[in-house]
Amino acid sequence: MNFSKIMIIAGSIIVAFGLLFIAQSQSVVGPESSFMYSNPEWAGNGSIIAAVGAVVIAIGIAVAFKRKRKL
Repeated sequence: MNFSKIMIIAGSIIVAFGLLFIAQSQSVVGPESSFMYSNPEWAGNGSIIAAVGAVVIAIGIAVAFKRKRKL
């Protein structure tokens, strides 16, 4: 597996976790005993995590396109 695929997969996982944290902070999913459940601070944290994941995906796509251009 090449570097760009690994970056895209890792970025997708990071985005998924960010969205999960946002959903937990909005009381959509998760156990009520969780420290993230109904905690608005985690909506902000989840947004930052999801944005970082999107940047990782963008880097992976950019690397894939750059490698294709070289060939």
